Amino acid sequence: MTGASLSFAAGFAGLVFGIVHFAALRRTVELYSSGRSRLAAAALTLGRIAGAILFFGLAARLGALLLLSSFLGFLLARMLALRMARRTA
Repeated sequence: MTGASLSFAAGFAGLVFGIVHFAALRRTVELYSSGRSRLAAAALTLGRIAGAILFFGLAARLGALLLLSSFLGFLLARMLALRMARRTA
C-alpha cells in the first residue's frame, strides 16, 4: 500500500474508533445521570480510556503520519458527535 492509502485507512480507522468512543461516552453520561448502574458507567469509562491508549499507541508505533491521520479521523468523529448532541438537546 502507498503512503496515501495507508493514511486514508488510518483516518477511517480513527473515525470508526471515534464513533464507538463517543457512543460509549454518551452511554456513560446516561448511566451516571440516571443514578443507576454506576459500576457499568465506571467500567465503560475505563474501557474507553484503555481503548484510546491502545488505539493511539498502535498508531504511534506505525509512524507519525498514521498517528496524525488517525487522530484527524477521531476529531472528525468528535465533531459529528457534538453535532448530534446539539440536535437532540
